[in-house]
Amino acid sequence: MSPPSAMYNEPSTTLDSAPVKAGFDVKPVAINSNGNKTKTLAEMADKWEQGFTFAPIRESQVSRAMTRRYFNDLDTYAESDIVIVGAGSCGLSAAYMLGKARPDLKIAIIEASVSPGGGAWLGGQLFSAMVMRKPADAFLVDLGVPFEDEGDFVVVKHAALFTSTLLSKVLQFPNIKLFNATAVEDLITRSNPDGTLRIAGVVTNWTLVTMHHDDQSCMDPNTINAPVIISTTGHDGPFGAFCVKRLVSMQQIEKLGGMRGLDMNTAEDAIVKRTREVVPGLVVGGMELSEVDGANRMGPTFGAMALSGVKAAEEALKVFEERKRQNAY
Repeated sequence: MSPPSAMYNEPSTTLDSAPVKAGFDVKPVAINSNGNKTKTLAEMADKWEQGFTFAPIRESQVSRAMTRRYFNDLDTYAESDIVIVGAGSCGLSAAYMLGKARPDLKIAIIEASVSPGGGAWLGGQLFSAMVMRKPADAFLVDLGVPFEDEGDFVVVKHAALFTSTLLSKVLQFPNIKLFNATAVEDLITRSNPDGTLRIAGVVTNWTLVTMHHDDQSCMDPNTINAPVIISTTGHDGPFGAFCVKRLVSMQQIEKLGGMRGLDMNTAEDAIVKRTREVVPGLVVGGMELSEVDGANRMGPTFGAMALSGVKAAEEALKVFEERKRQNAY
């Protein structure tokens, strides 16, 4: 027996049809066919008990407003130009640079957590301040994040100021889509003419599904094709170093070097200098790279995370242009 038809049809002009406004413009804008205007906060001040009410809405409109956009994004980014796996400080820095440099490219970010930012919301041991060694201050200047200059390093008053600013700017790029609460479960591969493999996309699933494969029946994934993947999933953990661990199981690299003990002076230089295309189509940056190379842990300093992201963006664009030249999608 087929389900009953819905009795309510949403009107052709809905309450969610307002055009997206730039910045925080508070000028009155018509949002529905009744010509209602958006009030300013000043107009609402001290009038909460004088007939205050929200604009009318039907619950289905909320659902449709979300699902239409989400599934449109899934359709749009199923073929992407660059996919970034991991929206920590390195992945977001790469996205920021790519968004500025190439507004013509479609860039998808896949983040397993509900909240992007990785470990960059606090400076270390639950302390607020974020330390970046020079010359990473150049990234802060470009981003517009204020800091205190301590000579060889700078201090942002709260790590969340850096992360929220970076995340906000990344999300404002019209060609970048963040899929959070989404895990990468595998890599898509293609065979090169010489018999070697190249990475050609990612296999995704909602994180909560990924976490329950062992206690539920088969729940197949989704896919995103892209000629270049940037993997910045961090050091080993529940979802950390995923892509490079998968390279080992696919016999694309022999083994992981394993992250070594903390040495800030050695670690930060090594991470930035070695950010690279590890196998064709896969650029690795940030602390995930420490697992490949056996680099040292850097601990609570974030300059290498930002600059590794900058370099990862540069490397990814080189790979993208080469794949484009070879028509290797």
